[in-house]
Amino acid sequence: MSFKVLCIGDVVGLPGRMMVQKHLAKLQRELGIDATIVNGENSADGKGITPRIAHFFKHNKVDVITTGNHIWNKKEIYPYLAEHTDVLRPANFPAETPGVGLTMVTIKDQLVAVINLQGRVFMRELVECPFKAAQTLVATAREKTNLIFVDFHAETTSEKQGLSFFLDGSISALVGTHTHVQTADERILPGGTAYITDLGMVGSLNSMLGMKKEPIIKQLMTQMPTKFSVETTGPFVMSGVWIDVDTATGKALDIQRVRIVDHELIIDTNDSL
Repeated sequence: MSFKVLCIGDVVGLPGRMMVQKHLAKLQRELGIDATIVNGENSADGKGITPRIAHFFKHNKVDVITTGNHIWNKKEIYPYLAEHTDVLRPANFPAETPGVGLTMVTIKDQLVAVINLQGRVFMRELVECPFKAAQTLVATAREKTNLIFVDFHAETTSEKQGLSFFLDGSISALVGTHTHVQTADERILPGGTAYITDLGMVGSLNSMLGMKKEPIIKQLMTQMPTKFSVETTGPFVMSGVWIDVDTATGKALDIQRVRIVDHELIIDTNDSL
């Protein structure tokens, strides 16, 4: 028996949320998806997530929401993280921070473990070693299930590849997030773990990581602080992968990229989330 999981990259602001609302349900039906994991750390104004947005994702049939280095940008999420396990923060943040980095959910009679980790190379936050944290968390998860999915929110391809090879054979899949640029290296590693360096994002296609281009270019040229804002002009893109897993072994059977470009989506700027 196989179990199909859809993993969607960083959702950026209102355009990203509207793409989720418009396309996710149809994508789930057409692909026969059993479970959906979405990275939501940029879903509120391009940085952070709020409880209302978490409820928005759940309403749109997202099973687990992963995050990354922007998880702390909206303080109203702190109590939510302390009380819920459907929104993860990277597990290798200090234990004193609210929330968890590992959750287990039962979907269609299958227990699925999702682990969220953050990289250290070229990342500002002082987090614990993701390799050691992964080793402990995977061992914990494997006591209860073979279906284990890791979102590794990291900057460099080498760190993402390194962790995927380190965990190959002990998890079902490792997907990279954070760079917002979908890579074309999806594959099944020798031990049976599905892998892609980066899922990509959900947001404005002709932007820089979902944000307006001009302020970022100005900062790159002048090295002066500049306020970034979400790009709301189209076309818009939704990207990720679907992964088919053998429920008996937990090993991946297939991994395929997903990419939807929408030239017709109209952004409702009155959205209050």
